[in-house]
Amino acid sequence: MPAKATAGRGTLRIATWNINSVRLRLPLLSDVVAALDPDVLCLQETKCPDEHFPHDGIEALGFTHRLVRGMKGYNGVAILSKRPILLRADDPDWCGRGDCRHLGASIDAPGGPIELHNFYIPAGGDIPDREKNPKFGHKLDFVAEATAWSIARPARRAVMVGDLNIAPLEHDVWSHKQLLTVVSHTPVEVAALTAWQQAGGWHDALRHFVPPEEKLYTWWSYRAADWRASDRGRRLDHVWVSPDLAGALTRHVVLKDARDWTKASDHVPVMVELTP
Repeated sequence: MPAKATAGRGTLRIATWNINSVRLRLPLLSDVVAALDPDVLCLQETKCPDEHFPHDGIEALGFTHRLVRGMKGYNGVAILSKRPILLRADDPDWCGRGDCRHLGASIDAPGGPIELHNFYIPAGGDIPDREKNPKFGHKLDFVAEATAWSIARPARRAVMVGDLNIAPLEHDVWSHKQLLTVVSHTPVEVAALTAWQQAGGWHDALRHFVPPEEKLYTWWSYRAADWRASDRGRRLDHVWVSPDLAGALTRHVVLKDARDWTKASDHVPVMVELTP
């Protein structure tokens, strides 16, 4: 385990955002900070090799501690923090691909260190059949590995965030019936994600605040002429916490207005606040 660090009393705000290119959307990070004031911001789809990551611009926003794992053109994850963080060196190379989809860290937090995991799960292509579509098979294999990993190491004082590319609940999508055959909401994907969540005893932090019968989305397609009017969204971005932190959750934000920003990502930032 990483070395422990101390922190004073207070809250911890952890945000996650599929930024869809950190260099292209670097100017929008200042808007995220202004709106959410996160202590920690996890990014997915940074699409940036580590040597080209825009450290100077991000440090100017107050994120003096950064972990990055990226590659040219696609994938990539980063953890930006105003608090000291330490990289976890013992986490897997998922599916043996080295494709920059996960970062694990220990964060200096009130009450003691918190283990944080930032995931970008494969999207899975367009055809929900592993025989016809290897990308879909990769997605299912990734989630199966993550499930086995969670079984082997029960979560304690842990937070898991990211673009998981699966909308598990009926009201996590704009039409449950119409999306049952669409990648991200198929029964096999929902079952796989549910098994992962249950294996680790993970608590759904967003649904902690928003009842399952209410609509909750974090992604709207670029294809929509008017995304807000059609509101054909999906909840692909998630925050899970270990059972011992469920009672520490105090607030959540889904920054829906970010979808209207110039050069917006198709995902919007999500944040939870804890008093751990």
